[in-house]
Amino acid sequence: MYAMSNAVKNDPAASGGDKANILVVDDHQDKLLVLQTILEDLEENVVVASSGREALKLMLEMEFAVILLDVKMPEMDGFETAKLIRGRKKFAHTPIIFVTAYADEMHTLEGYSLGAVDYILTPIVPEVLRTKISVFVQLFHMTNKIRRQAEERIALVREQAARAVAEEAIRRSTFLAEASQVLSSSLAVEDTLTGLTRFAVPYLGDLCGAVQLDDERRIRQTQLAWTAGRGGPVTIQQATVARLRDEKITEVLERSLGRSEMEVLDMESDQIALAADRSDGQQTLLPLGFALGKLAIFPLIARGRQLGALLVGVSTSRSFSSSDLAIAADLAGRTAIALDNALLYSRVQSADQRKDEFLAMLAHELRNPLAPMRNAVEVMQHLGGQAPLLTWSRDVIDRQVEHLTRLVDDLLDVSRLTQGKIRLEKQAVDLVSVIDRALEVSRPSIESHKHRLQVKLPAAQVYLDGDPVRLAQVFANLLNNAAKYTPQEGDIRITAELVGDRVLVRIQDNGCGIPADTLPYVFDLFTQANRSLARSEGGLGIGLTLVRNLVEKHGGTVEVHSDGPGKGSEFIVGLPVLPGKPAVAAAAGNAKKLDAPSALRVLLVDDNSDANETMATLLALCGQDVRTAMDGPSALQIAAEFKPQLVLCDLGLPGMDGFEVIRLLREQSGEAMPMPEVIALTGYGRTEDRQRTHEAGFNGHLVKPIDFETLQNVIAAQIRKHPPE
Repeated sequence: MYAMSNAVKNDPAASGGDKANILVVDDHQDKLLVLQTILEDLEENVVVASSGREALKLMLEMEFAVILLDVKMPEMDGFETAKLIRGRKKFAHTPIIFVTAYADEMHTLEGYSLGAVDYILTPIVPEVLRTKISVFVQLFHMTNKIRRQAEERIALVREQAARAVAEEAIRRSTFLAEASQVLSSSLAVEDTLTGLTRFAVPYLGDLCGAVQLDDERRIRQTQLAWTAGRGGPVTIQQATVARLRDEKITEVLERSLGRSEMEVLDMESDQIALAADRSDGQQTLLPLGFALGKLAIFPLIARGRQLGALLVGVSTSRSFSSSDLAIAADLAGRTAIALDNALLYSRVQSADQRKDEFLAMLAHELRNPLAPMRNAVEVMQHLGGQAPLLTWSRDVIDRQVEHLTRLVDDLLDVSRLTQGKIRLEKQAVDLVSVIDRALEVSRPSIESHKHRLQVKLPAAQVYLDGDPVRLAQVFANLLNNAAKYTPQEGDIRITAELVGDRVLVRIQDNGCGIPADTLPYVFDLFTQANRSLARSEGGLGIGLTLVRNLVEKHGGTVEVHSDGPGKGSEFIVGLPVLPGKPAVAAAAGNAKKLDAPSALRVLLVDDNSDANETMATLLALCGQDVRTAMDGPSALQIAAEFKPQLVLCDLGLPGMDGFEVIRLLREQSGEAMPMPEVIALTGYGRTEDRQRTHEAGFNGHLVKPIDFETLQNVIAAQIRKHPPE
């Protein structure tokens, strides 16, 4: 016996952690063993004692969730033990369950007077015992949880008897736990307060209101919920108003806005409706269907700032108990925190939206000057026959324009990824074509560093279910990364192997490597291993973040290995493989190109004169008949005379924007001037921007700076529609 009980009581770990202690007191060893075996399924700490004296000693050393106490014991019986336990303030509320073998021996009144919460007859039914004990164990855990919280810590436990405390704690904790779920279910301010008021009635009161203040501490709006349908099925009515017009409520509410204490208002009115102002300034009556007896007003304060007030009202047939007010005060505290979180989230969302708008505008403003630079480079390449120094200068400009364009695209891609706005255009795609496309993008960087490149891919074709553009972006980013961080004339290898139903693509280099303390964070946003002031390789620290997110969106994984600085690195991308040989879509970029000049009437509309002139020059060199306009009205006038077959129109035009231009072009088109193909030519490239141009009737959406090959494909497509006579 002592070996069993002492093993538990002398081990500090046995009474620590999250487990509750259950005390079993019986003078029979066999009964102790049976009870301990039954209670082991609860996975709590079961402590045994063979006498009342030993139980009292254990009570001084440990805290128990419940006591299972035998009535008939030698020296000190169960009633005397219970009386001594109840005699100490510390144990006044510990639940005691008496165990006895004979029903006629139970001194029920005496037992309950000593604070017993239940009796159990032997022989004991294990399920019944476990169920009853588990109730008090759960109560013990909930009480401890409440004890750890702020001003609500076990106030009710100290005021009531053990049975009343148990019932009230369950009632309170259940309501507040469910209220917390309601408050945390949404981060929208109105949804939070609307859900709260609806949840609080009729449990907390017949009326519940949430008053929200603005930044100037003026009432912005009030959410209300109340019980309706008296004399029949009870329903919950809700309304959102600007403010209540009742003089008593208004006076107390205004007074409470500068205080932190609750206030209870005696309404004692026979009115069964509340007057209120709607958000449009009109007055309205809210049909309560009952007369308000009392109204409690609780200020909502978070981080030292008053956000509003919680109103709880009861009809004349009800009243507030101290417990009701305590629960309401607790609820007000939780509501204030939830409201503060919702307001913070709203501000974050607003800031995030402004950030997205800023990034879109930044991209637009950066792409606008990039467009004429790209066009000018294409013109120089088209002319040819230039001196070596000019050719070198042109190629430098071309590479830097391409680099800056990629930085702008990456920055916008990260914004889209963080918001979950990137959409994948999945199709069956050959791994080799994806790698070839990535190599095409990254080869200039690899060759400029004079690296040696080795490519080893599976002999058998490997098919993926993915977006070919995004997958190529993944491998191009990794290859560019390897090229940047490997010293001149380094080695870069890209290999792929099939492992089960996945393909592992490895990109290895013998470059500068990655420090061990940086390795776990290389895929985090804005993380860079080399943060020296030189920053000769540039970059924003977002490429690897894009890699990880895009790979995960394809159901794959990416990992990195490095033995440290100067020892190179290896990135491993794992992607699921499609079984069999699916139909593969034709590779992009196979559209017919211009082999010879074919005149097409093209109207360019852009308020950037450099972009207009360089694009017009480039198209003219390709044999197209080009006109330009700097604004919408000029474009409409030229279109009426020129009758273009293709219009490339900027969206951000002064006065009349591109959307208005296409609308008026459609209105003035007819037999004399057929409606041309209109393609948006813009620095805005977000998904919502493309959706907007599509809905406006544009036939395409090109993002500046336009790739010359893409432009050729657009012209070729139009020539096929309008062959020369």
